[in-house]
Amino acid sequence: MKKHWFKKTMVTSMLSALVLSGALAGCSSGSDGDKKTITVWGMGEEAKSLPKIAEEFEKENPKIDVKVQAIPWDQAHDKLLTAVASKKGPDVVQMGTTWIPEFGAAGALKDLTPFIKDNPELDPKNFFEGSVATTKYEDKMVGVPWYVDTRVLYYRTDLLEKAGFKEAPKTWEELKAAADKLAKRGKGKYGISLDSKEQSLGFMFARQNGAELLGPNNEPKFNDPKFVEAVDYLNSFYKDGATPKDDLGIDIIQGFSGDGILPMFISGPWMIKMINDQAPDLKGKWSTAVLPKKENNISALGGSNLSVFEYTKNEKEAVKFAAFMSKPETQLKWMKMTNSLPATQKSWDDESLKGNEYYKAFGEQMKASQPMPVIKQWEEIAQTYLKSFEKIYRGKADVKSEMDNFQKQSEKILSK
Repeated sequence: MKKHWFKKTMVTSMLSALVLSGALAGCSSGSDGDKKTITVWGMGEEAKSLPKIAEEFEKENPKIDVKVQAIPWDQAHDKLLTAVASKKGPDVVQMGTTWIPEFGAAGALKDLTPFIKDNPELDPKNFFEGSVATTKYEDKMVGVPWYVDTRVLYYRTDLLEKAGFKEAPKTWEELKAAADKLAKRGKGKYGISLDSKEQSLGFMFARQNGAELLGPNNEPKFNDPKFVEAVDYLNSFYKDGATPKDDLGIDIIQGFSGDGILPMFISGPWMIKMINDQAPDLKGKWSTAVLPKKENNISALGGSNLSVFEYTKNEKEAVKFAAFMSKPETQLKWMKMTNSLPATQKSWDDESLKGNEYYKAFGEQMKASQPMPVIKQWEEIAQTYLKSFEKIYRGKADVKSEMDNFQKQSEKILSK
């Protein structure tokens, strides 16, 4: 997933402290004669490509101008808080999937459900079920999936074949067996890279083991047997030397290429271009596959959504832009420009994805991908998990005891 980690700030507790005057630069523009201008806030790298796709929208809608304002990810959260407080901001805004509960609770995002009839591109049935879940606040659809990413297994086909595996591991048992065997190739060699700082990894494995993360009332279930068993399985790779405990001082491309110090890893779609660009000598020696399964092979789902600002004065035009960005053909153009995967299911019927040996695994994996729980406390819970897991894989803490501690900490976080 493209990761953007932010300090967690409760919207409702900050709004009263913000000055309601002083509108942000780039706020929604009204009409110029019979022509209207809408402002779109794009975050990070996406903002660089948005003007190009906005030109396509303007050609189809000559009475609407689109002004794209680039907002750095590390400033975006605070700018949105100020926009909500002043009720002056963008017409359309890019939303990180983990922000939806916070700004949905603040009433900052327009419910798009009433607009589906006139804008069928917004219909949830067009998108992967997991991505739709990231747009929901209570019973409202306060965003529309824009692009998605998920995790799959990257592996060196040549090295696995030498180790006796003619195809990618399909089960937990096969994954562990392959990783152990590859780690025995010699000193300084490993079987797989499992990033200990990747906060979704433990939760992803837990779900694959049939564990629930939260109960029906958002009560944590982190010391349930299936969750504990998954953490123990994950820890076994570190304990047995199949994955390194520390940063080796090399990036994943270096570890993946050459002798394959790290011949398998779990990551998102952006790695395809990086491998092709930085390690062209690997052509024909690597591939991607859906994640191995235990009870299932659920992967983590991320990406970005587009939301319409509740206080827009250009509601119709803003919704129309969001609908345009949801067209399969638009999302395919966006993929070619940015390497971002389409959120619309129909896009995956296109030969550029269906016929691509690397991307097709992502299309399959999207059918079994779920976002992390869409609650505003999740970031703090995830960071707490990383601290607990470090005590396990590095400090050799007992898995069950540490998960009991994590459970208690999570209960406190959720009770705030």
